[in-house]
Amino acid sequence: MEIKKLARKCVQNITPYLPGKPIEELKRELKIKKVYKLASNENSLGPSPLAIAAIKRELGNVNRYPDGNSFYLRRALAKKLKLYPENLIIGNGSDELIVLALKAFINPGDEVIIAEPTFLIYKLAAVLAEAKVRSVPLRAFRYDLEAMKEQITSKTKLIFIANPDNPTGSYVSALEIENFLKAVPKNVLVFIDEAYYEYVEARDYPQSLKYLNKGNIIVSRTFSKAYGLSGLRIGWAAAAKEIIYYLNQAREPFNVNRLAQVGAEAALADKRHVLRSRAMVSAGRKYICGELKKQNLIFVPSVANFVLFNAGEKGVQIFSELLHRGIIVREMSGWGLKNFIRVTIGTSGENKLFIKNLKKILQKRKEIHR
Repeated sequence: MEIKKLARKCVQNITPYLPGKPIEELKRELKIKKVYKLASNENSLGPSPLAIAAIKRELGNVNRYPDGNSFYLRRALAKKLKLYPENLIIGNGSDELIVLALKAFINPGDEVIIAEPTFLIYKLAAVLAEAKVRSVPLRAFRYDLEAMKEQITSKTKLIFIANPDNPTGSYVSALEIENFLKAVPKNVLVFIDEAYYEYVEARDYPQSLKYLNKGNIIVSRTFSKAYGLSGLRIGWAAAAKEIIYYLNQAREPFNVNRLAQVGAEAALADKRHVLRSRAMVSAGRKYICGELKKQNLIFVPSVANFVLFNAGEKGVQIFSELLHRGIIVREMSGWGLKNFIRVTIGTSGENKLFIKNLKKILQKRKEIHR
């Protein structure tokens, strides 16, 4: 029997998520000794020294299963956020929390509303949950909440909002969110993904946790970005206690490992590291956008730790040339953004190296076409 006939139809019909190329892979492929990765929106400063120390102390205990309820981390988060621990769930990255929301609340045929383009996992996970996905195009690279509201039907069960959005770096304001939530029926869940929350400086950015008791709201954040713990895979979500109960019903017993839990708890206490990360991104974002403007390249104003820009009709080739120079960025055709490149804001040195090489590539192309 063909294995394909055994596979679920929804599995056959998906296009798997392709992550940014790992540093080690590029080194192997091109025999390059020095590689700079500005593709996956990681924190170039690395993790907090407090997190590293906590992880080292915990290494001797990895023969034991982790605390399935992440008691100490939830307690620390609850204190910081002024919530009850029962309002929180810890996930294997915020990706798992997206999947858990679908596992816990979606039946085959239920409708899920997403933007297009946005974080690819929403659609991928919804298709695997056998949901009907309603996609709403961005408007001027921003979420169109009015258009998303119009897509709500009696079959709608869950709406995903990435704020800030990935891959655009744009955001929806507090007023836009408030007006949207007022219009959402009480039997519809709204999942607000705030993976880049710590980087946002905009004054009108919403503080979504205050909406937890004003509807069926789930707010997720991650330790992968500002806290620099991408490799440990740990994130969290906040919601009403009953929603958290059902998310836990769908959760694997030991979903978050010991090292991730103690590392995240220690990172949470290191306010200085987060402030340094914010300052690095703020300065780097201003620098990169300024340099792109000098090259007459169109970019999307971003509040996150990355910038999306139009590299022109030779965007794929520019991406490839940067790879051969040891600089990994993200080519965005997988999001339907032909000729666009997304670059993560790195350290000052990494940002300057990226711009230097981009200028050389662009100049070389100008000379070819003279």
